[in-house]
Amino acid sequence: MGLRSRLTDIVTLPWWKQATIYTVVVLLLLQLFFGWYWSREPAIFWVNQKADDERTVIGYPTTDTLIRVAETMLDKPGGYLSNDVTPPSVFLDNIPNWEFGVLQQLRDLARVIRNDHSRSQSQSREDPDIAAAEPRFSIDNESWAFPRAETEYRLSIEGFRNYRDRLSGIGAPEAQFFARADNLREWLAQVEKRLGSLSRRLGDSVATTVINTDLAGDPAAEANTTLADRVPVRTSWFEIDDVFFEARGTSFALVHFFRAAEFDFAQVLDDKNARASVRQIIRELEASLQPLRSPMVLNGGGFGLFANHSLVMANYMARANAAVINLRELLDQG
Repeated sequence: MGLRSRLTDIVTLPWWKQATIYTVVVLLLLQLFFGWYWSREPAIFWVNQKADDERTVIGYPTTDTLIRVAETMLDKPGGYLSNDVTPPSVFLDNIPNWEFGVLQQLRDLARVIRNDHSRSQSQSREDPDIAAAEPRFSIDNESWAFPRAETEYRLSIEGFRNYRDRLSGIGAPEAQFFARADNLREWLAQVEKRLGSLSRRLGDSVATTVINTDLAGDPAAEANTTLADRVPVRTSWFEIDDVFFEARGTSFALVHFFRAAEFDFAQVLDDKNARASVRQIIRELEASLQPLRSPMVLNGGGFGLFANHSLVMANYMARANAAVINLRELLDQG
């Protein structure tokens, strides 16, 4: 009777009040729908091995993939959400953290292309397009005006597109991409640090403290402050899903970048018999991107009744990181 009486009260209201109530209800439903739709993660795409004219161009797969990953981040359903200040995106945090994970990898790869891949030695001249484009990825990901993050990122994409075209012989002067083992190691060093940090942060969903190992292994090492023996590391309950989706964004970007590296650095990998290592990294990252069947990121105990999605994700990230370390060691060998 309570619900029926309320419906009767609504029907007997003046028309303008009824219209207001119905409008508010419809708007709320639309907000919920768009919030759900915009929170879906983009699907993995296949990397272009060759240029548009079917020529094999060293550096094209890596540069083209960086461009496409950046465009996916900006052009997915809902667009770029990290700096939105209006509903419903202002209330969403999963996809903005996913975007941040992708952006971190874009920044790392762009920096390595600028400093290493596009230069023959430390004293060689920087590529002008990349020198102008790379810093734009470093704009605050939450900046919504003066400058607007999306605008800066698109300008960066345009610079890398010009570089990619010059690699293919379109435009002058021609660009260079040096697929050497030392250049690949530079990028892998960045990936190793990112994966190691994410693995620790994901594992901290259940950890409370860890033993301080900051100075371990060097008896002469010193720090500028006194370090406690035990360090609190527990991830806040409110940040568990943030770290989880940042890791998902990182995996999304790295799956594509490693596929591109397998093409560009094919000769280096074959010389070291290291293709299997790259494929293992890709497999672990792909496994970390399996669909999340739960409506929320669960944080059960390590051996508890409920799942702990952060620990599952940490397992895949740690395995990928171990494979990256092995690959770097393999490339270091003469």
